[in-house]
Amino acid sequence: MVSPRSPQAPYAQVKQHLKDRLAAGDWPPGAQMPSEAELVAQFHVSRMTVNRALKELQAEGLVDRVQGVGTFAAALHKVSSTLMLRDLHEEIAERGHHHAAQVMLQREEAAPQALAAQLGVAEGALVFHTVIVHRENGVALQCEDRYVNPAEAPQYLAQDFTRITPTHYLFGATALWRAQYQVEAALPTAPEAQWLGIARTDPCLVIVRRTFSRQGPITLARLVHPGTRYQLQGDFQP
Repeated sequence: MVSPRSPQAPYAQVKQHLKDRLAAGDWPPGAQMPSEAELVAQFHVSRMTVNRALKELQAEGLVDRVQGVGTFAAALHKVSSTLMLRDLHEEIAERGHHHAAQVMLQREEAAPQALAAQLGVAEGALVFHTVIVHRENGVALQCEDRYVNPAEAPQYLAQDFTRITPTHYLFGATALWRAQYQVEAALPTAPEAQWLGIARTDPCLVIVRRTFSRQGPITLARLVHPGTRYQLQGDFQP
């Protein structure tokens, strides 16, 4: 039920309540949410109020609405601004700059024990491995070292990653459910320093990211960014 004492308009209160429950995972990606009629009854507001709240959530990419069917929690990649799960090509294009990718490695490899455990496969099983350097206006911005579970994306190695980023491809080819992140300041490895055109002593922002479908792990990626060329940004509203 909305509060008449709240400084927020009724539609904004409904929207925030739904947004908070989405963030809490009450409706996993793809799950059907309450109908407009149910929300009208729950909050004691008009259908117009509920409709406006849902429209704004849809515009923000947090829900999908199917006419005659209902409202569904959006796939995880649609809330990428919150989770930092974005296609680097799109980020660069939004700045009006040119993105280019150089594929350093693209092959099958036998997974050692630690990697096999991370990807949910048997030790020694073949997994996909790519290393790609992403450039913005010719300057190396990110070294992407990614392992992929073949069961989740069997056509991964067949892609031309100079034309489509792995992130963009995997968004469309897999049923992304959740992601884990670890962010740290670290020094690059010798190959990473060479690929990025920096010194071994240059500090980097390193993001290690693991993504999952409902069946198990999809990818394990190490994303290395020269500290002087990259920054994380975000926005928070209580």
